[in-house]
Amino acid sequence: MKVTTMITWKRTTLLLALLLAVTSLNLAEAEEGKLNQPPEGFKQLFNGKDLTGWKGLVGNPKTRAKMSPEELAEAQKKADESMNEHWKVVDGIIVFDGKGQSLCTAKDYGDFEMLVDWKIKKDGDSGIYLRGSPQVQIWDPAVKAAGGVGSGGLYNNKKNPSKPLLTADNPVGEWNTFRIKMVGEKVSVWLNGKLVVDDTPLENYWERDKPIYETGQIELQNHGNTLYFRNVFIKELD
Repeated sequence: MKVTTMITWKRTTLLLALLLAVTSLNLAEAEEGKLNQPPEGFKQLFNGKDLTGWKGLVGNPKTRAKMSPEELAEAQKKADESMNEHWKVVDGIIVFDGKGQSLCTAKDYGDFEMLVDWKIKKDGDSGIYLRGSPQVQIWDPAVKAAGGVGSGGLYNNKKNPSKPLLTADNPVGEWNTFRIKMVGEKVSVWLNGKLVVDDTPLENYWERDKPIYETGQIELQNHGNTLYFRNVFIKELD
């Protein structure tokens, strides 16, 4: 009787283990199927396959404005060549090798809401430029420059708040999610579902005496460390 009960218990345990493994596999496949698929109301900025819709960095808004169309076209050609050397798509993820310049949207944006997943390595330091201007900060809070402050702050602000309201970063090496909303000069940032910047003006880093540009490109910026981005979506606001 005891032997039969033990065999039944072992079979039940094995069955439950197999069921759990299958369920986990199905959940993983379901999550993978959602990769780079925009939620309702948003559009892809990254198609999950290649860098269509993106370009290399040429100068900054101030220097680009001084270029002739011919000069800009030539500079853009060289920037795109550099971009393709250092920014790649691997298994549905944008990967930067730590060299070269920022990755920029081919289109300019005004008011928008943006979603993006990002991941860094130890001592990583990055950011997201809005309308071509720095920046929503990304970094390892342990790096010296961070001083324990988390990601998401408007790092280059001088007059307005530059630090996030709280540290909401996941451990280095894990994925994080930004929700960034920009209307006029005001920016709000949620990191992993927590509000870290609340309707704060983003200052014009390039021309401090002027307000932030009304439109501009979005840039994935770097500071010489391997970066990863996925699920990059945007919703333009009227």
